[in-house]
Amino acid sequence: MSVKDIIIGIDAGTSVIKAVAFDLRGKQLAASAVPNRYRTGADGSAVQSLGQTWEDCALALRGLHEKIAGLAARTAAISVTAQGDGTWLVGRDNRPAGDAWLWLDARAASTVGRLAALPANRVRFEATGTGLNTCQQGSQMAHMDTVLPEMLDRAEVALHCKDWLYLNLTAIRATDPSEASFTFGNYRNRAYDDGVIAALGLTHRRALLPEIIDGTQITHPLTAAAAAQTGLLAGTPVSLGYVDMVMTALGAGVYGGDGDVACSTVGSTGVHMRAVRWQDVHLNAEGTGYVICLPIPGIVTQVQTNMAATLNLDWVLGLAADALRDFGQEVSHRDLVARIEGWLAATRPGQIAYMPYISEAGERGPFVNANARAGFTGLSLTHGYPDLVRAVAEGLGHAMRDCYSAMGKLPSELRLTGGAARSKGLRGILSAAIHAPVRVSDREEAGAAGAAMMAAVAIGAYPDMQACIAEWVTPLLGPAEPPDPRLAAAYDRIFPAFTAARRSLIPAWDALAAARHASGDQDDQ
Repeated sequence: MSVKDIIIGIDAGTSVIKAVAFDLRGKQLAASAVPNRYRTGADGSAVQSLGQTWEDCALALRGLHEKIAGLAARTAAISVTAQGDGTWLVGRDNRPAGDAWLWLDARAASTVGRLAALPANRVRFEATGTGLNTCQQGSQMAHMDTVLPEMLDRAEVALHCKDWLYLNLTAIRATDPSEASFTFGNYRNRAYDDGVIAALGLTHRRALLPEIIDGTQITHPLTAAAAAQTGLLAGTPVSLGYVDMVMTALGAGVYGGDGDVACSTVGSTGVHMRAVRWQDVHLNAEGTGYVICLPIPGIVTQVQTNMAATLNLDWVLGLAADALRDFGQEVSHRDLVARIEGWLAATRPGQIAYMPYISEAGERGPFVNANARAGFTGLSLTHGYPDLVRAVAEGLGHAMRDCYSAMGKLPSELRLTGGAARSKGLRGILSAAIHAPVRVSDREEAGAAGAAMMAAVAIGAYPDMQACIAEWVTPLLGPAEPPDPRLAAAYDRIFPAFTAARRSLIPAWDALAAARHASGDQDDQ
């Protein structure tokens, strides 16, 4: 009889679905990945096929068999997490009721504006701890109910991406406490809240909300149909993970250790999180950010997210590549990235304020403004291209500080993941920006690991999540890298200029958006 010594964590992101195998003590054994596909439209839509997403998930799981002998018999449990927000509608016989609206979908903007202006929106925010935006299922369903009610009429349940995959794995319609409470509920009791649902104008759609289950306490068996598609054994326990943001943070170290620990994922986007008791949540006056439950009793994460993080660096490096290409010289993105450390070393810190709002969707943390755009303040004739690179990198640090300030005091330690974690210079900038030492985890697939940790607790491999963290997370954290006091002082001097600039630019952003819209209308005529 084979030993059940493997847990599989599934992480279905926006661009790739990964199936990752771990042993019961958290060592990563193998990974299988399949590209994900979605479609965007000129109307702001971003949609994904439910059927194709499940097929890609099954394909990723089948790919693991090629890397691990006897995988099916050795698998003790499976867990699944995925991209957050969005709306995945399912109808009769568990068939898709249409394409999923992703978190990238912007069609609900007018509905968000209408709902945000109502007095009930503050009541909704006080319960959920989460600012209203176009990403969320609640906003999207409210918009559908107004302009496309037939979409909701033909649905029997409204799921998120991970919930859809869980349905295909187990035939169970459910969601988890994290997405349920920040969208339709209350982070204090991790249950649906009728006042929140009413504030969204969705009381008459209440029956579409699925049961809430916690994957550290409840599992369901893999169905025979899913076993046939994945090559795994029917009856294998399946755990429904929390949303990918908190699974990644859990795997990277958002919880555990002394002091006020925080975790930032600084990749294409920026996600900044701190774990606190629910009683200690700081709800800002602006009504922005998220409060997302952790799979630990009484503990939640406060979250602020930047629409664009290292995408700003990609843009400024792309300028150099484009200029050189015009002169017949090709240079790769990797070659330019390799020069960042040298450019940082050759330039003075804290000279230029850069607004890192390069995304065409504007910004959502710690403020929400779809018209926000990137820009430099403080340029002079003495500044060259390396100074621009430094300013962009420092802009990421200022944006991070802006986000953590909206959650209360700055953290005492930062655990860092994402592309920025690989650069010593960038780590130094981020550390100095928030006056905290930085630690980087050696965990390769933190999101899948976080989900697998939930399954490990669910099947009794660990008595609780704290014990699991002690073996899966803490040993993989690198040494603390303290902030440079001189760099921190320089950023203290410029940060007020950064925040003053981003507040004073609001009228300019609005005027530019109106000008672009008018120009577009003229072009169409």
